[in-house]
Amino acid sequence: MKVPCALAIAGSDSGGGAGVQADLKTFSALGVHGLCVLTAVTAQNTRGIEATFELPPEFVTQQLDTVMRDFDVEWAKTGMLGSAGIIRAVEAGAKRYKLRLVVDPVMVAATGAPLLREDALAALVRLLKHAELVTPNVPEAERLSGIKIKSRADVRRAARAISKLGPRAVLIKGGHLKGREVVDFLYSDGKFKEFKGPRIAGGPTHGTGCSFASAITAELAKGASLNYAIARAKEFVEGAIETRLRVGEGLEPVNQMAALLLSAEKGRSLEEVWQAAKLLVENPKFVELLPEVGSNIVMALPGAEKTSDVVGLSGRIVKSGGRARLTGFPEFGGSEHVANIVLTAMQHDPKIRAGLNIRYSPDVLRACRNLGLTIGTFERSREPRGVKTMVWGTEQAIKRAGKVPQVIFDRGAPGKEAMMRLLGRSPLEVAELALQLARSVG
Repeated sequence: MKVPCALAIAGSDSGGGAGVQADLKTFSALGVHGLCVLTAVTAQNTRGIEATFELPPEFVTQQLDTVMRDFDVEWAKTGMLGSAGIIRAVEAGAKRYKLRLVVDPVMVAATGAPLLREDALAALVRLLKHAELVTPNVPEAERLSGIKIKSRADVRRAARAISKLGPRAVLIKGGHLKGREVVDFLYSDGKFKEFKGPRIAGGPTHGTGCSFASAITAELAKGASLNYAIARAKEFVEGAIETRLRVGEGLEPVNQMAALLLSAEKGRSLEEVWQAAKLLVENPKFVELLPEVGSNIVMALPGAEKTSDVVGLSGRIVKSGGRARLTGFPEFGGSEHVANIVLTAMQHDPKIRAGLNIRYSPDVLRACRNLGLTIGTFERSREPRGVKTMVWGTEQAIKRAGKVPQVIFDRGAPGKEAMMRLLGRSPLEVAELALQLARSVG
């Protein structure tokens, strides 16, 4: 099997969190064979860089020539280049081998240490003429464009200014801008496209920029379009930040392998919810279990803590024309009601990751008992003020049952429909249980 190759031209991080080490881990996680040309060696850990030793430009050239003589390489990513001499060597090599470059214009480490000499900025600007994409953060974009960035309008002005330096596309990363979301701005072919993602809680993380640029490069090396490569890389890095490693005493490095596993788990969760939802609507008996407000079916990621970690339907399963019909698609954060029940249940039993709400009736409750299901309940009339109903109610039901039950119900309250919720290890498990109940009641 022929595996695509991608090349990282960057410095070495002895702490393993950024630089070439992050690049190669990212390439590997995304199914690309990683090659490297070292530009510098650093003595660093999670707390900072203590020393830097730049390699001679002629040795950078020798590494590049040696790699290119043996490997089929189209895409390369640059990181720490350090000096004007090294940048000129990389520029000459890129022209000689017609490399398509993703330039991460590394200037300062996350710990604050400078990684680009002041007299090398002009050489870096010249290198951008050979770049397919340049990926500056806000401080780097300010230096390249000469524009102070405080707003989205400033980002757009800066991107246009940087594009005049020669790169085919400019991606300004929005992590330094304020806001609940992190928005990255791509400027390509005279048009802007925004890539939005959640702002992940926690302090500064080590290796995000390196990993993001490397993930884009890996996807491009596999033949992806630029837009897809950026979107996929953003999702990958978000997962790597969410699962960052608690090693050392300083900044926490991103976790590339866990990000890959998390991405696979997210895909599996979306697919399982969709398959379970279709199973329900395709069975004509399920319509008898639909509450007036409709049903939602969810699946939480392992270790989920918030509703955005839970897949639910963006709409619901509703009754229409005497049949059950889907009005939405699976997405993260697609449910709050059922998601909060599952999240609360998971705190008591991590194996419980899925839930489905159905209508309450004495007949359905009787069918649950006939099937030998464990049942818990709560009374909405006793709900304290200021609590989340489903969190409080689930805790009450678990307390009464002595464990996480398979069924949690309440008989409603003024303005509140009576409801039952089925809990299980997977969406298919709760869907099949619902259909078993539907057959019993019918």
